Amino acid sequence: MAENAEVISIEIEVNPLRKYVREEKMPHFFCPGCGCGQVLGSFLRGVDALNIDINGMAAIAGVGCSARIPVYMKVDTLHGVHGRTLPWATGIKLHSPDTKVVVFAGDGDAVSIGGNHFIHAARRNLDVLMIVVNNFNFAMTGGQVAPMTPPGTVTMTTPYGSGEAPFDMCALALAAGATYVARAATSDIAQMDQLVKKGLEHKGFGVVEILSQCPTHFGRYALGSGSPEVNLGWIRELCLPKGKADAMSPEELEGKFVTGEFVRVSRPVFRGSTFIKENLQKDGA
Repeated sequence: MAENAEVISIEIEVNPLRKYVREEKMPHFFCPGCGCGQVLGSFLRGVDALNIDINGMAAIAGVGCSARIPVYMKVDTLHGVHGRTLPWATGIKLHSPDTKVVVFAGDGDAVSIGGNHFIHAARRNLDVLMIVVNNFNFAMTGGQVAPMTPPGTVTMTTPYGSGEAPFDMCALALAAGATYVARAATSDIAQMDQLVKKGLEHKGFGVVEILSQCPTHFGRYALGSGSPEVNLGWIRELCLPKGKADAMSPEELEGKFVTGEFVRVSRPVFRGSTFIKENLQKDGA
């Protein structure tokens, strides 16, 4: 080295959320432009802001792109068969009621093969947060039509457009008795962070539906473009904040996605029949 050479010291700033990430699982599984990474980031920002001990949490996922989200977190993870996330969550909560349980699901896990479990978890008010990534198709298996695919959409299995009416998952959760229900979108990170954080704080069955881009399949089949920007633009254009939507007619809301918080109430959480028996014995029944 020359005598007069200048030594430059460079400090590399590390994302503070990396402390929650399993480095050995990188690189990740997601396609370029997929929204699942944004959902993971939003969730970890909520955990960090609330100072939640991730070592005392259980994350559950079934099958699908979104099911890979908890794999990248330093958290006890149950990754199993399709549509059975909520039965596992029920077992964990009954055995260990104080364990924080979060389910990551796609619309298949949630309201297709897992639909029956979904409505009964809401009815019982199971103390679990369910984050549902709605990318409008069955993405991991090639882009088939799904329960929340918009009508008329071209997918791999509906080349002439879908003739099915989609679920409004938030309306379904409300009707079934969920005590926290919200819808966000990856096109609005600030709102998504706020609603996920509220879901983490809630006691009872919470559902946060997140509208998310899938450039690889939904984008190419439905929108004619694999560009993440085009996919996000499509979501952004169709989203309406609840405050604005409340003043609009059903005709004006046709084909739109209303985002925001729909309900946040408190009622007793599900603890199983043993809990009821114990209370009856205390009361001398």
